[in-house]
Amino acid sequence: MTQFFMITNRDLTDEGLGSDRAELSYFTSDGDDLGNFGNWTNVTFDRFKKLIIGAANSFPLITDPGRQEEQKHLTIFIHGYNNSWSDATRIYRSLHDQLYANSTGLGVIVLFNWPSLGAPTGYLADREHARACADDFADVLSNVYDWLLIKQKDAVEDEKKACRAKISIIAHSMGNYVLQEAMYVAWVRKNKPLLVSLVNQLLMVAADVDNDLFKTGETVGDSNGEGIANLTYRVSALFSPRDPVLGISAGLKHFGKRRLGRSGLDRDFPIPDNVWDLNCTDLFLPDTPSTQVHSAYFASPKILDKMRLILQGIDRTLT
Repeated sequence: MTQFFMITNRDLTDEGLGSDRAELSYFTSDGDDLGNFGNWTNVTFDRFKKLIIGAANSFPLITDPGRQEEQKHLTIFIHGYNNSWSDATRIYRSLHDQLYANSTGLGVIVLFNWPSLGAPTGYLADREHARACADDFADVLSNVYDWLLIKQKDAVEDEKKACRAKISIIAHSMGNYVLQEAMYVAWVRKNKPLLVSLVNQLLMVAADVDNDLFKTGETVGDSNGEGIANLTYRVSALFSPRDPVLGISAGLKHFGKRRLGRSGLDRDFPIPDNVWDLNCTDLFLPDTPSTQVHSAYFASPKILDKMRLILQGIDRTLT
């Protein structure tokens, strides 16, 4: 069975994937070195969809509500700012090996590889890239949403046809901005549904978005955070005040508005009851320098263990 999956809207270059936006394309791989573009195979959308559905159909069918933590996941990982295409595959491979590999893993993880400029001097331009990419990722979310509706109808007719995978998302850094904009587009595009969860668990890791993103609380209005809150069963924001990258980010835009990934949720506003945050400062490896905190979430065994428990939906029963 195919191990690695990538959706990208980067342009194709002689070296692999570039930093300009292009149409969505789809790749699979079983190679060890995912940073070698020659190990990826470009496939059609229909072929990619067939492989993903085939992988999900191979998961065990869990119908007992008391065993839902055993259900496998189809997870999408969205990388952050200043990641070349090969940087993104490196983090993706690490997540795969630590949380999704083999029969004891969580299921299947797919990389959404968007065209981050990969240059520290290009922060604001990178943010514009991220906003432009939101429409492309909204197309991905819309396709998943339509598939879930079909599976819900199938399950009504025959329980054995129920969806065997939970949909989850892990977004890092500015990848959360891509997600924020895309979820709102998808929510509006689907007529703002309130009764259907597209995403079971969302992990917003070191999120480079405003920390008052969910300030409308339970009210349905026209805020970007509503797409996330209303299409997701549970939102977990992992943050650390030690993150200097997000300190710089706050000073570059929004008149200094605090970053969710550095300050946690702004509790001056009502917060939806399915949104919470976790200060991960004490969970990093003891010798982690502050300059590496922004990406150290994926190198900390304690944080990775916490991610696993959150995705399984059992972290609240163990803490």
